[in-house]
Amino acid sequence: MWWSDSMGKIELKVDIDLAKTCSHPGDCESDVRILMQNPAIKDQLENVDPDTLRDILTEYGAWNVGELQDHGMNLVRILWVACCDLVEEYENEQFTEQ
Repeated sequence: MWWSDSMGKIELKVDIDLAKTCSHPGDCESDVRILMQNPAIKDQLENVDPDTLRDILTEYGAWNVGELQDHGMNLVRILWVACCDLVEEYENEQFTEQ
């Protein structure tokens, strides 16, 4: 499935089964970090511009300016957001089809 931020500046393609591994109750950081090692995901994340990513994450209002200075952690954050959004979209589609 394809995910895009609200401004369309970052797009990620994540298999729904992989997205589900990072969208669950509790701390997901270790699962997101494992997914980040997937070659297809890793390649996509390597192309994400740090400034663009920081701007996009700022819109969420969940992290302060200091926290958003860590590009590596920002990649974790955006992949987690993308996975959660994709799983929610997928589950809504499944519910609608029933």
